[in-house]
Amino acid sequence: MVISSEDELAKLKEIGRICATALKSMGEALEPGITTAELDRIGRKILEDAGAQSAPEFCYQFPGATCISVNEEVAHGIPGERVIKAGDLVNIDVSAVKDGFFSDTGASFAVPPVKPKIEKLCRDGKRALWTGLNQVRSNQPLASIGNAIGAFAAKNRYTLITNLASHGIGRSLHEEPSELSTWPDADETRIMTEGLVFTVEPFLSLGGTWAEDGDKDAWTLYSDPKAPTVQFEHTIVCTKNGPVILTLSD
Repeated sequence: MVISSEDELAKLKEIGRICATALKSMGEALEPGITTAELDRIGRKILEDAGAQSAPEFCYQFPGATCISVNEEVAHGIPGERVIKAGDLVNIDVSAVKDGFFSDTGASFAVPPVKPKIEKLCRDGKRALWTGLNQVRSNQPLASIGNAIGAFAAKNRYTLITNLASHGIGRSLHEEPSELSTWPDADETRIMTEGLVFTVEPFLSLGGTWAEDGDKDAWTLYSDPKAPTVQFEHTIVCTKNGPVILTLSD
């Protein structure tokens, strides 16, 4: 969507803050022994107490309020009885809707103690996100986001998952502009417009280039080749002065 009023912006900021608060609280609760279902219940309570509803449930009947992906899982992991262990790499993706407006955010967490390369992957995943965010400005090419993230990944010897893209958001969870590449894409010719609402969410990996379906369920995706992968995501509004980040907690 393209924002057309201060009321729309206020409602987008509200649902963005709710999603960010749920993500922060879930991340703080991560520890060995907790199950992904218990983590999900923390997120659900925060969403529902704020009057919001899980977007994956609302839109797709996803079997959980949030997506929680562990180690070999790259995205769309179903919360359940899996027990978090020391050394696990956990991605949490929170999206929700309130008053007809959607927001989407995510982050990856390494549960101590972890290998130095995994700690570095998490730090660089955040850097990859901000590398992309720093390209956001009205009247600039959308391709500049993927080009910058791609250069960062190549310089630091990482790969990017190239079939999980950013997307427009606002009045629905996924809308135009669709399939926003967070990797270099010669076919991307669109321009960022003032007030455009979309996500930036690179998947940075130690070797993975593709997200594949597994045989465990109809939702969970796995990296191909198999490799540790992190995702960090914000929902933003494009302006002439850069991005307004909607998914920030208090």
